[in-house]
Amino acid sequence: MQLCLGRDICLARRIKRDTVEKGRDIATVLDQYSKFVKPAFEDFILPTKKYADIIIPRGGDNHVAIDLIVQHIRTKLGQHDLYKIDPNLYVIQSTFQGLTYFLSFFFSIRGMHTLIRDSKTTKHDFIFYSDRLIRLVGCKTRVMLFYHVQSVYSGVDFCKRLCGVSVIRSGESMENALRACCKGIKLGKILIHKEGDNDQQVCVLWPLYQSIVLLIICVNKLGNEQLRYVKLPSDISERHVLLLDPILGAGNSAVQAIRLLISKGVPESNIIFLNLISAPQGVNVVCKRFPRIKIVTSEIEMGLNDKFRVVPGMGEFGDRYFGTDDE
Repeated sequence: MQLCLGRDICLARRIKRDTVEKGRDIATVLDQYSKFVKPAFEDFILPTKKYADIIIPRGGDNHVAIDLIVQHIRTKLGQHDLYKIDPNLYVIQSTFQGLTYFLSFFFSIRGMHTLIRDSKTTKHDFIFYSDRLIRLVGCKTRVMLFYHVQSVYSGVDFCKRLCGVSVIRSGESMENALRACCKGIKLGKILIHKEGDNDQQVCVLWPLYQSIVLLIICVNKLGNEQLRYVKLPSDISERHVLLLDPILGAGNSAVQAIRLLISKGVPESNIIFLNLISAPQGVNVVCKRFPRIKIVTSEIEMGLNDKFRVVPGMGEFGDRYFGTDDE
């Protein structure tokens, strides 16, 4: 970007600066300008003008041009750099066309994020706005699974063979919203226990249903995490799988869940990871290990703190959603 000012303006500013701030007389300033400044500008600065992507005439006085550039920069800042690195990352606020609709939709999402991140938000409001965001993520995912039907009317139909798999327990908060988007969808569950969480022991009791495979695995480790419980449809290898976990942090739990789904015969390209917020580190980990998987989220976070917590985050999502937090 180059701010292009008239030569007279440049000279006037130089005279004012050198006479007021440096105590020089006008003759000395003009002599230096004509012998050194102007030739150097013409030899080294002016030729670079042809390489500029944007040239703003009249510099800071051109308010219209500056406002347009500021608006463009703000739009780009709203699009995380991960878009360029990980092409399979989809952030729902960036998928809508039209500036007016985009801004209203963007601030609607930002408003809901503001509410669910506020520790003073009531449980009722937290659940209500979390469900709205989850439905938006689910609807975006459903649209991605359209396939064309060749007939008299060239329309589209939804992918019929879907399966949702929630990472217990926060992922279960996304199940109702997913059912609202995908009527009659089959659901599976995965429990991944993190070691070091106050040495808590997890006991899982769920009824079994037809066409459900139950696996209990106690010593399948990945870093400091253990796969404790798996319940998946028996025909999961033939389905598109929507993996549910509201927060993507460091990515270790997601990697283990995806690895399990692939071991059950699910093609990597058939897995879509749905969450509400994602840390850049987790996105990089998942996309690097599984380049054909897709991630759909509503917002990219700043990153992780020294305790590998998402920043700014929204607290313990499962506790806040199910009302089991201490406060």
